[in-house]
Amino acid sequence: MKMTTEEAFVKTLQMHGIAHAFGIIGSAMMPISDLFGEAGITFWDCAHEGSGGMMADGYTRATGRMSMMIAQNGPGITNFVTAVKTAYWNHTPLLLVTPQAANKTIGQGGFQEVEQMKLFEDMVAYQEEVRDPSRIAEVLNRVILQAKRASAPAQINVPRDYWTQVIDIDLPAIVEFERPSGGAAALDAAAKLLSEASFPVILNGAGVVLAGAIPASAALAERLDAPVCVGYQHNDAFPGGHPLFAGPLGYNGSKAAMELIKQADVVLALGTRLNPFSTLPGYGMEYWPADAKVIQVDLNPDRIGLTKKVTVGIVGDARKVATSLLEKLSDTAGDTGRAERKAAIADQKSRWAQQLSSMDHEEDDPGTTWNERARAAKPDWMSPRMAWRAIQSALPRDAIISSDIGNNCAIGNAYPSFDEGRKYLAPGLFGPCGYGLPSIIGAKIGCPDVPVVGFAGDGAFGIAVTELTAIGRPEWPAITMIVFRNYQWGAEKRNSTLWFDDNFVGTELDEGVSYAGIAKACGLQGVQTRTMDELTAALNAAITDQMQHGKTTLIEAMINQELGEPFRRDAMKKPVAVAGISKADMRQQA
Repeated sequence: MKMTTEEAFVKTLQMHGIAHAFGIIGSAMMPISDLFGEAGITFWDCAHEGSGGMMADGYTRATGRMSMMIAQNGPGITNFVTAVKTAYWNHTPLLLVTPQAANKTIGQGGFQEVEQMKLFEDMVAYQEEVRDPSRIAEVLNRVILQAKRASAPAQINVPRDYWTQVIDIDLPAIVEFERPSGGAAALDAAAKLLSEASFPVILNGAGVVLAGAIPASAALAERLDAPVCVGYQHNDAFPGGHPLFAGPLGYNGSKAAMELIKQADVVLALGTRLNPFSTLPGYGMEYWPADAKVIQVDLNPDRIGLTKKVTVGIVGDARKVATSLLEKLSDTAGDTGRAERKAAIADQKSRWAQQLSSMDHEEDDPGTTWNERARAAKPDWMSPRMAWRAIQSALPRDAIISSDIGNNCAIGNAYPSFDEGRKYLAPGLFGPCGYGLPSIIGAKIGCPDVPVVGFAGDGAFGIAVTELTAIGRPEWPAITMIVFRNYQWGAEKRNSTLWFDDNFVGTELDEGVSYAGIAKACGLQGVQTRTMDELTAALNAAITDQMQHGKTTLIEAMINQELGEPFRRDAMKKPVAVAGISKADMRQQA
């Protein structure tokens, strides 16, 4: 049938149910945004495209439904870079629409021109440029399908002079593939290893959440009485109240999980690429079981065996593989050492729960005294761990939470647990600052009836603070945001205390700035809290205001300047002066 290129584009979006777009309006996209209202597509015009991309990531991660990122060509699109790479490592299927400078002027260095395909080539699972107006629906359909198949962002690049053209086309068909369920030989080999194991441990990753595999992994764990650990920043990949749940591995994770996986003779790594940062030593403990046989399950064969020695690799959907493995287990699977294993799980969980509940302060490394000095400087202020315990007292069990990158959010890694998946939005292994606020906004857009709470340190929050100017408008949903306020870039400051003799370069923030005050200036509610009781009460009130009165609240949790474990003990060491540096060598420019 005859239609315009923009009509074909929007009709294809409708075929795939893509009803939300995030970005900033621009002339290069106006022919399609003009149709959004008629099509049932909501355009969320944020304050910065980078935050808009993270809203899209939060929306899709919380709902499982695809959304779209779109903005003006050139600088509007370049602002999406960090968000797209974040979504890539979060395995989030997103549609990245990049309107391009017009074909008739491209290459001349014209207004808002940049090589948009090159920009994203290692940040998306698939990308394609429209070569002819008549192919616009075909290309868009393929890009969306590729994003779904790879569970990652995919990009369509559209020269802006292809809009407002009349074409004669048939809309393309949606051809979806069944996800692989693993090869028969690999499944048999893995089932044999698990059946004969004396201390099997299951490690759930993001793939378990994405595949809806939590019940299947729980059934397998219960059959084996195997403890279940989760990967770093994937606390929602197994029910927190389950007796076999051991907690998260990685930075500031669960000592119980680390102690248990250290004993494993077989590890089933289910739906995880086993990225190297997630299994770094924690609490001074080398816990990865070097002699264990590892079964790695991942949809992407390129990830299997990439970071760890693997005995059996299975290319498949986590739910299908877990279900098949359960069916293939021997009648005696899990019997060897079952009673001792169950006792070890209960003992380690109890020990860690007691230890975690009594952890009020951060330790100093030998030869450093920063945390001791921080406590002495503000003896009446909350420590980060006190703040997290106060938060846990008020956080609704069904809440979706987001976390930013940084010291105080990372200290909280061991605290939250969940009853179901798609509840924990962390920035992932790209590690962008400024993720906590926009991602929780996206989650609330997708799940308006669920309480949401975002978390950020004050350094990271400063990157996204501009979104406070956007979300007070009546069409935006109410959220709750907690900012840990200690006036410093904590992770980098801890590096400075350990390796650079307290030479704090660029780590100090402006003590004259009040984020609660900024929130009030934007027409939102802003509250400062200085004690655990005040923080718990403020969060209770904020949740009530969010859910019952449609009000957004920003809570500034005033905490002391204690600093947790450094992120990168594996990558840093104390420098040694050799040639020496002197101010006298600085040349004065003319």
